[in-house]
Amino acid sequence: MKSLRCCATIALILMSGLAASPEARADDAVALSIMPDHKDGLYSSGDTVTWTIDLADPKADRTKVGLLDYTVKKDGDGVVTKGQIDLSNGPATVTGSRTEPGALVLNVTKPGGNGLPIGVGGGMFDWQKVRLSQPAPADFDQFWGDKLKELAAVPVNPVLQKVDVPNAAGTDYYKVTLDNIRGTHVQGQLARPTAGEKFPAVLILQFAGVYPLKKDEVTNRAAKGWLALNISAHDLPIDEPEDFYKQKKDGDLKNYVYLGSEDREQSYFLRMLLGCVRAAEYLASRPDWDGKTLIVTGTSQGGLQGFATAALFPKASGLMVNVPAGCDVYGPKANPARAFGWPYWLSNWGPRDRDLNKVSTTAGYFDAAYFAERVKCPSLVSVGLIDDTSRPFGVIAAFNAIQAPKELILMTRSNHHGTGGAQGLYFVENANWLAALQQGRPLPIAAEGFLIDPFK
Repeated sequence: MKSLRCCATIALILMSGLAASPEARADDAVALSIMPDHKDGLYSSGDTVTWTIDLADPKADRTKVGLLDYTVKKDGDGVVTKGQIDLSNGPATVTGSRTEPGALVLNVTKPGGNGLPIGVGGGMFDWQKVRLSQPAPADFDQFWGDKLKELAAVPVNPVLQKVDVPNAAGTDYYKVTLDNIRGTHVQGQLARPTAGEKFPAVLILQFAGVYPLKKDEVTNRAAKGWLALNISAHDLPIDEPEDFYKQKKDGDLKNYVYLGSEDREQSYFLRMLLGCVRAAEYLASRPDWDGKTLIVTGTSQGGLQGFATAALFPKASGLMVNVPAGCDVYGPKANPARAFGWPYWLSNWGPRDRDLNKVSTTAGYFDAAYFAERVKCPSLVSVGLIDDTSRPFGVIAAFNAIQAPKELILMTRSNHHGTGGAQGLYFVENANWLAALQQGRPLPIAAEGFLIDPFK
């Protein structure tokens, strides 16, 4: 089956060496092209992938490359095969197979290098059948129902400060503070068209880190006719000097993903996710909302927040998330095990004094994939197939769990940051969805429910 949309043609679902990290190429001075034998990169369980590996630059001197190491893993974890290849006389091939749904990931590295892959290849096996590693905690719904009651007991108490923004004619901009649970706050920014009375709304959620908000996140949306609210993931002022955020990042918010990770009542993400719900409630309460369209959107950590908001706030009418993080955090407990992704709760990278059994229990209440199971609105989800932060098998498992109209954007060349414009297809389709929603047209969901970015 084939899906065509603008420049998007079904072409290749692979993890390409052309998207190897710039840092690796700068150090090792080697760039590779990696191609699977199936031109669409799709495989069935039991199939064998054959990757052809060659130098990306046909003018490069092969004699200076030397032997390269390779490893093929299931879902970035269990080793299938490993060895060395020699490109001095021409291309080399590597094969791999698996008997169950999921990914095979090929990493090619230079012996004695910095350890980063100089080429990444892969293939997806029966991706439509990829499922969650474990079911949600038995009391997941009860827990979040209780938390929503706790939030409801706190008045919103919105405080708005109007600010003049240069080069944002035709829009009104405000700094916004809302009350959240346990004496905390939601801090963000809102913009709307100066002219008009009722508008569709969009809630914009932030990727990981500690930083100020950019005013054009909302003013650009408002200029196109949207009521736009963008909130910080943290209870922090949104426009302080850079040094303020650096001190926070190096101080009390250092490794914030692990704060309270042993107790679901103390998790840093509890306030964060309920703050997103509070922001959505506020948007829906405004007299200038059109009462119909309320879109939740975000990238990475913002995708985790987006899944939670869409699941916990029934008035959300659409969800658009790019490389969402925090999906299927129990991947390491799957059979076969899957590599963990951000926020790495089940890893041993965090503070050594954590009780990992307690962390594991807590993690289940904040897994984006369990929220995805509860999303009831149309959803656009993208996945980068060489993304080792938001792992593709976790994102796909979350997407497959959504019980609503949905579309998956398979970005074959994309790492987490979309190096080289590799996430362009998501942004094209995101714009298509927003235009359809704003104009009251049917969503442009591909007949097959997915689009694949062409390999170039």
